[in-house]
Amino acid sequence: MVNDTIADMLTRIRNANLAKHQIVQVPATKMTRNIIKVLKEEGFIEYFEEIDETWQTFLLISLKYKGKKKQSVITSLKRVSKPGLRVYANHKEIPKVLGGLGIAVISTSQGVMTDRKARHNGLGGEVLCYIW
Repeated sequence: MVNDTIADMLTRIRNANLAKHQIVQVPATKMTRNIIKVLKEEGFIEYFEEIDETWQTFLLISLKYKGKKKQSVITSLKRVSKPGLRVYANHKEIPKVLGGLGIAVISTSQGVMTDRKARHNGLGGEVLCYIW
């Protein structure tokens, strides 16, 4: 049993990127599904699909690479808010990742979204992770 499903998902994606894998499998929860949707919208992954087995549901994520040398689109992933130390920010304090080159994934009252979208909507929330 994994306590921090978000950190587990980010670690699986990070390891698959380092090993140059095309597909990675992640246990499906509402939160991981929403974070993957944000990654898809921002162009960090190609696509994802939900696989429903008899005892557990998984997300199959297709990672995105560019160029002939298969350079990963995702350079790095960093978990910010952890179960032991939650990190919250209002819409004025939401951090910019690498001066706007990366994204911060924020869990707001209106769902999971990027830092840019949360700032635009005037929403604060829990800063889940940084991706660049």
